[in-house]
Amino acid sequence: MANSDLDLTDRASAPRHADSSGGHYLPDAVLEANRAEFQRAARQILMTPLIGAAANPEGFRLVRGHLSELRDWFAHRTGWRLTHDSAVIRLNKQIVPTTPTGRAVASHHPARTPGRGNPFSARRYVLFCLAAAALERAEVQATLGDLAGAVVALAHERDLGGLTFTFETRDERSDLAQAIRLLISLGALRRVSGDEEAYVQAGGDAALYDVDRRVLARLLAVGDSPARVAARHGGGPVGIGQLESELHPAAPVYTERERNEAIRRRLTIQLLEDPVCYVDEMTEEEAVYFTRQRLAMTRRVAELTGLEPEVRAEGAAMTDRDDRLTDLRMPEVGTDGHAALLIAEHLASTRATAGVRLEELETLVAGWAKEYRSHWRASAREPGAAPGLAREAVAKLEALGLVRAEGEVVTALPAIRRFRFDRARLGGAQDLPQDAMFDLLGAAS
Repeated sequence: MANSDLDLTDRASAPRHADSSGGHYLPDAVLEANRAEFQRAARQILMTPLIGAAANPEGFRLVRGHLSELRDWFAHRTGWRLTHDSAVIRLNKQIVPTTPTGRAVASHHPARTPGRGNPFSARRYVLFCLAAAALERAEVQATLGDLAGAVVALAHERDLGGLTFTFETRDERSDLAQAIRLLISLGALRRVSGDEEAYVQAGGDAALYDVDRRVLARLLAVGDSPARVAARHGGGPVGIGQLESELHPAAPVYTERERNEAIRRRLTIQLLEDPVCYVDEMTEEEAVYFTRQRLAMTRRVAELTGLEPEVRAEGAAMTDRDDRLTDLRMPEVGTDGHAALLIAEHLASTRATAGVRLEELETLVAGWAKEYRSHWRASAREPGAAPGLAREAVAKLEALGLVRAEGEVVTALPAIRRFRFDRARLGGAQDLPQDAMFDLLGAAS
């Protein structure tokens, strides 16, 4: 089998010899250890597509040890380029969400500074980009005060849709500090002295950084220049979908083989990036290809990542028993996690394919706050807390591909069926068809 297929299971047929000390097959143990390490490397580069040797030495060594196999797999199966040098490994993901679930999932997974604070807002994203641009003009070292001044100057040079920056308030300085911390986590900056928190409190040159230009140069992973895309639109506003399509242009397709390869790559990317892939959201060509090839495609993704495929009539999901290849967990402990689980169970049990108004879910959450008052945090029991708790839970379910929220209406998607608490089934009454575990309409009342 070609190396790019990475069918690691085929290697288990190699000759084996018993280890006299314990009777085990030593080559099998070595193969299994190699496979497990390869999967850890694949998961590492999928979770952190940019790995700096200085910022993440362990991850860098892990991925570099399997660079050739990973490069071949991603190039063949997704069309992504995996590049490296002595300082940086970069997986150039080219992702353009095209399905309703894919777009919803993408909108609910903002950047986060590792171990700190709230997800990135639009303001923080702008600050991150301005800080990166300022670093391109900086010397080999820069202070936080210098970067703040450069960001202000850059913001004055450009039309930022009404956004202004002065860093005179604590909140503004906190937003910049979060953008800087993300640059540090990526390896573009290395803190030499000081701390961002001191800047947040009082401003000034509270921290000094080394600038790693090799990492900085790899931050942007696009197929076309953002400046050229902006020029094509005359500097006017561009929708996010259109922008993503132009920054990551699809390769031209001329033959049937190239068309099938393009479909396979799009579907493989969906299996890698989206919690659930639904057949009814695919194009007709994609649905036909997926129906014929889904077992082979999910098997290859499973071999790469160690994820376990669940393939059903409605689509497929790659599940992670270790719960490490995600930034959202379901179920999750705590008040927010419990509320999300209760809403999921309600939507699954009522087969809410026609949609449920958000107001109804808010009323349910208010009732659950009283029912579980001894378990939920005190703030969740305060008057007016239910709407926010319900909306946060719905956002989480949408981020996991379990519901679709459109305005004030929430519609359950097939995969939410796994959260149905079916007392009839527990009593041994009826079971679901084996090929329709996700199907909300597959079980009798």
